[in-house]
Amino acid sequence: MKNYKVLAVILLAGLSFSCKSTDEDFFTINESKIKAQYTTEDILNLEVDNPKTQKIDSVVYTINDKKVGSSKSNSSFSFPLKNQKLGYQNIKASIHYDGATELDSTRIEVISNLEPKILKFTLINTYPHDNNAYTQGLEFYNGVLYEGTGQRGESTLRKTNYKTGNIDLKIDLEPRFFGEGITFLNDKIYQLTWEETTAFVYDAKTLKKIKELPYAKKIEGWGLTNDGKYLYQSDGSEKIYKLNPEDLSVVDYVNVYSKDTKVKELNELEWVDGKIYSNVYQKNAIVIINPTNGVVEGVINLAELESKTTPIAERDVLNGIAYNPATKTFFVTGKNWDKMFEIKINQ
Repeated sequence: MKNYKVLAVILLAGLSFSCKSTDEDFFTINESKIKAQYTTEDILNLEVDNPKTQKIDSVVYTINDKKVGSSKSNSSFSFPLKNQKLGYQNIKASIHYDGATELDSTRIEVISNLEPKILKFTLINTYPHDNNAYTQGLEFYNGVLYEGTGQRGESTLRKTNYKTGNIDLKIDLEPRFFGEGITFLNDKIYQLTWEETTAFVYDAKTLKKIKELPYAKKIEGWGLTNDGKYLYQSDGSEKIYKLNPEDLSVVDYVNVYSKDTKVKELNELEWVDGKIYSNVYQKNAIVIINPTNGVVEGVINLAELESKTTPIAERDVLNGIAYNPATKTFFVTGKNWDKMFEIKINQ
């Protein structure tokens, strides 16, 4: 809102604001009717201030450049936010009067109204893990654990024996590539790279590279998973992109929120029973995300696991989530950790 612009910058509270008006403007969106934050259960009520009592023919409203409705003359307009994405919504009013059109805009933020469940876990087993592996992606395929690792000059794709920690088969990436998340879809392995905007596609049985795919959108590659049809990619922000696996074109995206807070630096991803499980970079926790709306539904605190690893200089943060459908357990580790942990999440 206009009077709160400075405060919004200071507090980073996501308060809405309006385009700056001049003395020649006849109309402005009535900010007194608008809150800074809404949930998808709320209804947004809009109307236009008309201090000079000009005759208004109609007002057309758009949200994120998509028309959502209109009002005749200057009657109020109500819009349910049920199907809106979480995150900022740019609202524009096109006021038509006396053969002319005037524009004004404002912004609101749609947040989650769900309090995430704090979930506990049971430690089932502890296995050795290669502490030279800068773990970026972890996934089971036909009962075998595969791992993608990072760092330029050290990035790999590997087939492992999780019980012994041995590497059964390994592919080295070219030194210029920084390997990131992996996932299996249609008997292929997809592996992201960090800043190189390139994904590799391999044959799942042989690890032979089939092709390289450039990212359709210039974003970083962090985590990767799939729902059996589409890929889902994180880029270090609060966004998760839904991608066409044929060309990596963006089909859709969600902004991830825990209540009124954006959850940024989403890292390794794993799709389990219709939900996305994600590491958060630099946090010893996993968040459970509803992929249709970006709402964080649960949080698992795994801080105690790091204390069970050997404290070496190269050890980095928790990263790596693999769900084993045969045992209905999760395998988690970290970058350069010498242990991998099999856990059961207590729902």
